[in-house]
Amino acid sequence: MRHQYKNLLKHCSFYFGGDQPHVPWLEKIRSVAGAFIGLMLVLTIAKFLGDLSGLDEWLMASLGASALLVFALPGSPMAQPWAVIAGNTLSALIGIATIHLVSEPLLAMPLAASLSILGMFVLRCLHPPAAAVALIVVLGHVMHYRYAFFPVMVDSILLVIAGAVYSNLTGKRYPNRPN
Repeated sequence: MRHQYKNLLKHCSFYFGGDQPHVPWLEKIRSVAGAFIGLMLVLTIAKFLGDLSGLDEWLMASLGASALLVFALPGSPMAQPWAVIAGNTLSALIGIATIHLVSEPLLAMPLAASLSILGMFVLRCLHPPAAAVALIVVLGHVMHYRYAFFPVMVDSILLVIAGAVYSNLTGKRYPNRPN
């Protein structure tokens, strides 16, 4: 009976995060501190640039998800500079184009997200938070192509720079360089 219980528990634990790798506490703290510092820097600079240019839109909503990849998984191909910057910018452009062409949000949202995924495949810049950028653009009814460049591209570039500086100062290599 006890053996069956252990097997059942082991089998079910997979569905509750049992497949997640062990991460030492020092690495967890390094990642969390990096995300905090990096996001604070990016948001402060982006807010300053927005105020300087008179733009109210200075924040990309999916920046937190991008920060998770850049600071917690800096070795992931989906966290590399090209993926972050090109994936987010491309997805914003696709989302904006979609909202111009398709007025029905229930059609525009999945179309924008799926086309952004296709675009990321074509440009080899898969970045999961970028598909959310396309959805956010449609949900927010963002009509100006400028949004793709500021805040999306600028915030992405700032995040990558912050990630590179922080990771390299704390002993993690970022960005990854091909061998």
